[in-house]
Amino acid sequence: MPTFKAIVIDKTDSGQKVALTDFDEKDLMEGDVTVRVEWSTVNYKDGLAITGKAPVVRRFPMIAGVDFAGTVEASSHPQWKAGDKVICNGWGLGETHLGAYAAKARVKGDWLVRLPEGMRARDAMAIGTAGYTAMLAVMALERHGITPDRGPVIVTGAAGGVGSVAVALLAKLGYRVTASTGRMQEAGYLKGLGAADIIERKELTGPVKPLAKERWAGGIDAVGSTTLANVLSMTRYGGAVAACGLAGGMDLPATVAPFILRGVSLLGIDSVMCPIALRREAWQRLTSDLNRGKLAAMTSEIGLAEVIPAAQRIVEGQVRGRLVVKVS
Repeated sequence: MPTFKAIVIDKTDSGQKVALTDFDEKDLMEGDVTVRVEWSTVNYKDGLAITGKAPVVRRFPMIAGVDFAGTVEASSHPQWKAGDKVICNGWGLGETHLGAYAAKARVKGDWLVRLPEGMRARDAMAIGTAGYTAMLAVMALERHGITPDRGPVIVTGAAGGVGSVAVALLAKLGYRVTASTGRMQEAGYLKGLGAADIIERKELTGPVKPLAKERWAGGIDAVGSTTLANVLSMTRYGGAVAACGLAGGMDLPATVAPFILRGVSLLGIDSVMCPIALRREAWQRLTSDLNRGKLAAMTSEIGLAEVIPAAQRIVEGQVRGRLVVKVS
């Protein structure tokens, strides 16, 4: 059986070790579709897994990487045939199922989404799980009735992967976007993506009031903790905040006041086990609602050998926008 390059995480007595190594195809896990992986990406979750800063990986050894785009090589699934272009996000990739940072992946056909017409595999991974999550968050705000005429919306962690795509999406859809960032040197970058206003992260990291001055009709939060609690306290009557990240922590030091006195809603966004119909809708929306020029402006390309150091940078908040990984 052939071998191929893969980033493998293993557990040792002293912790975990990560290396770009040769992997034997016969050791891939069960699945009814084998895919030649062409592109992947580095999400914040990938950074946590590779650095071991959070217990993302629950099976060892593990090929890292939570999403990929590529071409079907072999399939016994009725929906897929050799040559089909596909995307896979989540479903335990890189956590419980061997993941995307490898030249091949074997997965369940039910996990796959067809690459939308007119979208390249590279673009799909420039978007990646971070961008697909941002789209799910936008769709959740829309379902809750948070339209552009309701008022401005805030995006936290705006210079990161989820935040960058969220800013670009919301701006294209006609929202007035306030971008919150701890990197004010990125103000020009964020305005280029469509942000109308930039605020410093510290405005949202102070002590949380049960109710603060109403500022936004809604928001997309990728930070969690005190930042999310402050955003909730500042959300206007009947507004909603979509929560999809924990870069600032898993805790939520909030009160019930925004919910019971202003009718604010907290919308949870899960990308990992998201139903397939919603995934297809999100990817289809991304073909029309995300400006490709802005996607290119937020994207940098690296090779598989550069993923491990990139993982360290992303958890340290040193990565702007999206990192797309050329796998094969």
